[in-house]
Amino acid sequence: MEKILVVDDQRHMRTTLALMLRGAGYDVQEAGDGEQAIGLVGAGDFDLVITDLRMSPRNGFDVLRAVRSSMKMAEVIVMTAFGTIESAVEAMRLGAHDYIQKPFTEQELLMKVDRALANRRLAGEVQLLAREFKERYKFENIIGRSEAIRAVLGRIVRVAPTEATVLITGESGTGKELVAKAIHANSRRADRPFVPVNCAAITETLLEGELFGHVRGAFTGAVSDRKGLFEEADGGTFFFDEISETSLSFQAKLLRAIEAKEIRRVGENRAINVDVRIIAATNRDLHESVAKKQFREDLYYRLNVVRFVLPPLRERVEDIPLLVEFFLERFRRKHGKNVRAGEGVVDALMKRSFPGNVREIENLIEQAVALADGGPITVEDVTPIDGSSPEPSSEGRTLAAARDGAERKAIKVALRAAGGNRAQAARALGISPITLWRRMSRLEIEGKG
Repeated sequence: MEKILVVDDQRHMRTTLALMLRGAGYDVQEAGDGEQAIGLVGAGDFDLVITDLRMSPRNGFDVLRAVRSSMKMAEVIVMTAFGTIESAVEAMRLGAHDYIQKPFTEQELLMKVDRALANRRLAGEVQLLAREFKERYKFENIIGRSEAIRAVLGRIVRVAPTEATVLITGESGTGKELVAKAIHANSRRADRPFVPVNCAAITETLLEGELFGHVRGAFTGAVSDRKGLFEEADGGTFFFDEISETSLSFQAKLLRAIEAKEIRRVGENRAINVDVRIIAATNRDLHESVAKKQFREDLYYRLNVVRFVLPPLRERVEDIPLLVEFFLERFRRKHGKNVRAGEGVVDALMKRSFPGNVREIENLIEQAVALADGGPITVEDVTPIDGSSPEPSSEGRTLAAARDGAERKAIKVALRAAGGNRAQAARALGISPITLWRRMSRLEIEGKG
């Protein structure tokens, strides 16, 4: 039974509200003034607080601050008399969920209470899911407390139990596969396979055979029948990473497999039924790719049922201290070194734009820990390998130009560090050599950066 605290210094109003809420099945406590309410908030655990604003000597704002301080998950509805809407709006700015204007009907009250408690339940589910991520995935956590990350977690909670197809977009290194795994792990398919495939790492010819399988004699070297990854994923989730790197002809075959829920092995006409949930990811703007005839429009709309747009690290700078501590702890254990971040390290990292996003900060921290000689990590230890200072602002440039500029710089730095070895540079960037070659061609980067 959800617990509600009703706060009003007018006894008749308070008693009436409590009766309404108890009649609706809630566990209700009453407070006759702000002072009593603050005491109850400090000692109790409520799901919702409904408080009048005008009370003396402690008013509704004082009650709201107490709730936000000691019961961060609780929701607050403020009651206001006619003509004092400005105060209610200010209360919402300070963290109240909603307001209700006196006089109001029982139906109005219960509707707002229902919405507030639904929001409270969702927040609780997100918090629980976040704890489960930490227990279940270890590194594969979605680390952060920013509004952007909380929004991603909230969408995962709502989408995971459904069968909806999901499209995840975002720059390289933002954690698209982590979100896909989280959706699968919290779905009804969690006990079935999660099968990822990097579409950019496999040539088109091999990709078809990998996904759909083949029969003996289908091509040179096919000495026996082989199941494809679609069959391996039957009953589970199939994750297409870098879906934008596939050809139009392959996209047509994939669309048919998704819509018909059946596949044909290479060299065989017999259809095989498969039951898989599709999650796709890309760091490209698929809408732009459709306009340029580089991606099939019908497949785009088939994939774009539920969309996740993952924020780059530069748009959630407040998460950087958490990420630094998380990766420090991880690599302390891995390398057996008891090191910490020295003065100014976190501040220096928060000034960087991180074109490689979370993957880049992970690599920087591991490098710093691996090279540490016993003292604290310094700012120099987390300076990019080319010695560059924090990237200048891209204000005044288009988003596409800023993204291409950051990607071009990251590729050049990786190539320089690898002495021009593309395979080594690709590993450092966390992408396949084929993807690196394609991006070098698109960004007109010479062989050695």
